[in-house]
Amino acid sequence: MLIGLDLGTKTIGTAICDAGWRFATNGKTIARGKWARDRALLGEVIAARRAKGLILGLPRNMDGSEGPRAQASRAFARNAQEAFGLPVLLWDERWSTQSAEAAMIGQDMSRAKRAEAIDSHAAAVILQGAIDRLAGGIL
Repeated sequence: MLIGLDLGTKTIGTAICDAGWRFATNGKTIARGKWARDRALLGEVIAARRAKGLILGLPRNMDGSEGPRAQASRAFARNAQEAFGLPVLLWDERWSTQSAEAAMIGQDMSRAKRAEAIDSHAAAVILQGAIDRLAGGIL
């Protein structure tokens, strides 16, 4: 079981995949706080799902370069790997939020509901991209 994460400044979106690594499903959105609190809440999700690894979105600029947000994600990945003892794969998250929002609009989701769920849906887009690649291609 893998867990996808979309790390924002105010929230962490989560997503999970099935045991066969075929489908990513959005999970809950965690309001960010200090690292100790984030670690405890993520630890609960990891334990409940018996996760074997984390896929963390890496926010790159459109030209592929990395800015301060990417460095924050890399630091978060190091902390998570140390805290949970799980492998953490950084996954290029360019366009994940836009893809998630387009899908929610396609489902006729209201703007308020989209704002509430965007981070967990983006985490599912990140996770789906990673499991498609890890499983050897799109099914």
